[in-house]
Amino acid sequence: MQPPLTRLARLAVLAFALSGLAGACVYRMTIQQGNYLDPDAVAKLQEGMTRSQVRFLLGTPMVPDAFDENRWDYLYFLKQGRIKEPERRRLTVWFEDDKVARIEKVNVLAPVLVPTTPAPSAPPAEDTERAPVQAPEPDQAPPQTDDANPAG
Repeated sequence: MQPPLTRLARLAVLAFALSGLAGACVYRMTIQQGNYLDPDAVAKLQEGMTRSQVRFLLGTPMVPDAFDENRWDYLYFLKQGRIKEPERRRLTVWFEDDKVARIEKVNVLAPVLVPTTPAPSAPPAEDTERAPVQAPEPDQAPPQTDDANPAG
């Protein structure tokens, strides 16, 4: 029989090991908060636009500034899992006389440019002539009958 202290120590080590494994297997869901800033929409934003044009393009800011009505802050936060650093983006738009006066971008993605290739105008000319394709001949042709011509 083992001494009670050795048995207790083994149980403690086992419990500690199991708790460590269980903690590593905890699922952390993705947390997304704020206004998602579409890179194409942000690229269309320019000085001189009205408030309604900005609202149509980017949406209503999630966090309105209570002290300065001429400043709109678009904040975005994305946390994936336990290990990755959270992604933080901020777009601040300042207005003067209800028109965009200044834009500040912090960690905002640039739009993705997709290269376009022009479609060919005509198929390429071929130098060689092709032999005509013939259908395979059937093994036996159906017999011809005079039933097709009732007057005959």
